[in-house]
Formats: sequence, C-alpha cells, structure tokens
Amino acid sequence: MTRFMERFQIPLYLAALAVGALAGWWAPGLGGLAAPAVTPVLAALLYVTFLGIPLRRVGEGLRDLRFMACLVIVNFAVVPVIVFALVRAFSIEGPMLIGVLLVLLTPCIDYVIVFSGLAGAANDRLLAASPVLLVLQMLTLPLYLWSFLASDVAVAVHWGTFAQALAVVIVIPLVAAAVTQLAAARSPVARRWGRLAGGAMVPLMMLTLATVVASQIALVGSRAQALLPLVPVYVSFAALMAALGWAAGRLAGLRVRERRAVLFSGVTRNSLVVLPLAFAAQDGTVLAPLAVLTQTLVELLVMLALVGLVPRLVR
Repeated sequence: MTRFMERFQIPLYLAALAVGALAGWWAPGLGGLAAPAVTPVLAALLYVTFLGIPLRRVGEGLRDLRFMACLVIVNFAVVPVIVFALVRAFSIEGPMLIGVLLVLLTPCIDYVIVFSGLAGAANDRLLAASPVLLVLQMLTLPLYLWSFLASDVAVAVHWGTFAQALAVVIVIPLVAAAVTQLAAARSPVARRWGRLAGGAMVPLMMLTLATVVASQIALVGSRAQALLPLVPVYVSFAALMAALGWAAGRLAGLRVRERRAVLFSGVTRNSLVVLPLAFAAQDGTVLAPLAVLTQTLVELLVMLALVGLVPRLVR
C-alpha cells in the first residue's frame, strides 16, 4: 500500500484537493471545524518530514555558504523587485495589497520542505536554512512594508505570531523528530515507530491539503469576484520565480539538488504563518486575510505541478 501511494502520490494529492474543496464548499460549517485542525495537521506532516531527514547532517547545510547566499539573494533581493513590479502592473491597492505583500515577501519555512523533497531537492539544506529565512523575513518585512505602504500599517504588525508559528510548526516537530532518531539508534521500538511514521507521509500530505482547502474555500468563494484579480498576480509570481530560481542556481554553480531547492524556495511563500498577521492588519475588512488564503490555494496547485516538472527541468 505504501509503495502504491508513493507511486500515485500526485493523483492522490489532486483528489485530496478536490475532496477538501467539495466538502468546504457544500458544507461551509465544515470549514469552521477544519480551520483549527490546520496547524496540528501541518505540524504532524513536518514531524514525518523531519524524521526522514538525517538531522545529524543538517549542520552541513549552514556551512554551504554558496547555497545560503543564493537562497538569501533570491528571497530578499530578487523577490521584492518582482513583487513591486507585479502589484504595480496589476494595480493592486487597498486591503488586498496588504495581504499580497505579507504573503509574497515572506519565504516559506514549513511545507516547502515537504514538496521540495518530493521533487528530489535538497530539503535537508532548506531545513537548515529555515531559521535564517525566518529571522531575515522578520527583519526585512517591516522595511518592505514601509516602502510599499503607509508606515502606520507596518507598525501594526505583531511579530510575536512569527515566534508562535515557529515553535508550533517547526521547533516542536523538529525536536520530536530528533528525539525519535536518537531513540531509534538504541531502541527497536523506536525504529519500528520511525518506519511506521515514515510510511504516513502521503496520507498526511493528503490530509493537510484537504484540511487547508476545506477550511478556506467557502471564505474565498464568498468574495470570489473581488479576489479573482489576484490569481494572475500569484500565477505570474510563481512562473517568474521558478524561472529566476532556476537561473540563480545555475549562475551560482550549485548541484542539481540544491538548484531545485532554490527554485522551490523562491516560489513557495509563508502563507500559513503570515495569515494571523493579515487578520491583525485587515483594517476592518476581510480582504487582507482572504488575499493570503487565495495565494495558498493557488500555490498548492503550483506546488503539485512543480513536483512533477522540476525533476525534468533541473537535471
């Protein structure tokens, strides 16, 4: 069964998206029940992901200065230029602009590790880089917001939500995976548990996709007319950053797995982490958080496409 699910994981993920969308659309009350489950389900998925990475080798990623430099340049020098150009080209204004900036200016630190691993990227390098990316986005996001928006909006952002998201979604699963790996070296029971948990990757990803979509689809659908102009913005961003991430990896002379990781990092955004910030900065409307939710839905489809395309594009 595990081999079957791994072989047909992309169709299974598409099916999970469809089930989540139908459930959330036809039973809107289900979305309210699914929303609180997003964080624990995502944490469980990251635990299983971390469990499959030899954590003793994570330190090697931080010593790979060429990879780190490429990752930082793509996310904090190239991305802001692309975002600035897109919001001007598509005339994004008002509360939706806040949501677009929040989500596109922050590189993903959680499920990018899962999707990049499925495409054969160096997800252990991305795991090592996650704390660096988190700190840098906390430092640079207020500066970018001040550049794009009025200063009072930037001041209103509460950065404690980043620390909370880091603890729940990254730190706790990471520590749990490290403890499991240490225990597996000495305990047959821990080794069996590790193998069992590793086989749960595909079902957990399906559950995560279905839960996220079910929790958001009704909200997004209720304001579809207002949110529809954001779809070409997000699709254009993904296409441009995939091309620029591919080019940056080649220019930096990175190996294939690292080049794939840079591409995924440039495309994938921190939507689930910045969503509380969008609610805090929504200024009396729901358009800012819905702009973030719309990006999440678009990105999930993009990630599923990249899982199949990137191994062919980056060889």
